[in-house]
Amino acid sequence: MTLNILIAPSGFKESLDADLVANCISEGILRVLPTAQTLKAPLVDGGEGFTKALVQATNGTLHSITVTGPIGKPVESHFGFLGGTGQKTAVLEMAAAAGLRLVPPDVRNPLVTTTYGVGELIKAALDAGAERILVGCGDSGTNDGGAGMAQALGVKLLDATGNQIGFGGGELIKLKEIDFSERDSRLETVQIDVACNWHNVLCGARGVARVFGPQKGASPETVEQMALALDHYAEVIRKDLDIDVREMPGSGASGGLGTGLHALINAQLHPRYDIVMEYLELDRLLPKADLVITAEGCLDYQTPRGKIPVEVARRAKHHNLPVIALAGTIGQGAETNWQHGIDYFTSILTYPCQLSEAISEATTLLTNAAEGVGRLLLVGQQIWR
Repeated sequence: MTLNILIAPSGFKESLDADLVANCISEGILRVLPTAQTLKAPLVDGGEGFTKALVQATNGTLHSITVTGPIGKPVESHFGFLGGTGQKTAVLEMAAAAGLRLVPPDVRNPLVTTTYGVGELIKAALDAGAERILVGCGDSGTNDGGAGMAQALGVKLLDATGNQIGFGGGELIKLKEIDFSERDSRLETVQIDVACNWHNVLCGARGVARVFGPQKGASPETVEQMALALDHYAEVIRKDLDIDVREMPGSGASGGLGTGLHALINAQLHPRYDIVMEYLELDRLLPKADLVITAEGCLDYQTPRGKIPVEVARRAKHHNLPVIALAGTIGQGAETNWQHGIDYFTSILTYPCQLSEAISEATTLLTNAAEGVGRLLLVGQQIWR
């Protein structure tokens, strides 16, 4: 009997994209089980690769553009248009203009990084005739609540003296008034849908500054400074726009970009997989599988909060399929994933090494780890003959 293995991984941040991860896992499995059929469904969650994945899935077009990067310098970016008939739909990802990958490690400071380039991507899509825009939120290097994005589209964020506040999350504490008088008028008619992590909120104990600030270079003191600024931002939005964003689902996505998109340019936020799975093949392939293998850079207590491995596992369990997860690292609380449909997980690392070495050797490590899974499957086949 042919073993049908569905490979449905995420990419590994700052290392391997999802397509390459899927190919490595397939290669490792087939070394040991050459008669197995590997079905590939590389996944994205709104972060890096979102645009290219949806363009490829729909036979659309990709367009290059230079925008303002997260540290204020020009960066090469892109947006796309989906193929097919119907509304002319543009797709873009915030990571291509304000992602963590675009912030050099030695200058990571979320008090000053900006989403201005995201607004420039949206403007470029409007200039190209978009009737609908899909925005992917994920892998951000910013914590400005989407303020820079809104400023790029003509929204005035004014301080007590009537001047525009500057770039970065640290500037939000100065915000006094929101002025839409020069906002791009096309935002009144275009439909903007945002794929974001529904679990991420702007404020409170689980607010985005406290949960994700440290990985963007924030010290404990900076985290509290950012949290205070976002609290103030939310209060001005409530006062001026009568919208309560503090704990709105998705409001904390991408350093609060979800808030700016919803409150300042009328975008609608959606759980990211509600959008992503419309265009990717996971659900179509699950009924054909005997086993599912997923993967991500890190598996830990946060994985059940909207990360790809648990989303894959949740959907696989509707078909009573076993799920194996491979991870670059196994972090604190990873065992909680057993309660969410993942039956077995393991790290691809087999010896202690520096992060730089793990990244440079990622393809070999991942392929060898997949071969190890294949050998376990071979043992299982021998036992149950």
